[in-house]
Amino acid sequence: MIQVTPTAVKEVTRMLAGQDAKPEGTGLRLAVKGGGCSGLSYDMAFDAGRKGDHEFVFDGLKVYVDPKSYLYLDGITFDYSDGLKDKGFKFVNPNASKTCGCGESFSV
Repeated sequence: MIQVTPTAVKEVTRMLAGQDAKPEGTGLRLAVKGGGCSGLSYDMAFDAGRKGDHEFVFDGLKVYVDPKSYLYLDGITFDYSDGLKDKGFKFVNPNASKTCGCGESFSV
């Protein structure tokens, strides 16, 4: 299961509303790809669902995760902070055994 905090839902929904000509079913895609200091990195984009995706809905926001990425993202919390120091989206991943200093890549 993936959790998305209310602050992240609010910010993604705000950003998605500003997108022009979005196809039906557009939501947030969370993914993992190879690369980064620690071997794997997080990715996020606006996208429609695809066959085989895990689909979650948080306060009307659709979140899609492909099956391969779900192996690494199961159990995460996706958050957003708008404070002065750590502004931006955060992946809190209990599966990560090591993360890089910037928090954008990890290994399991």
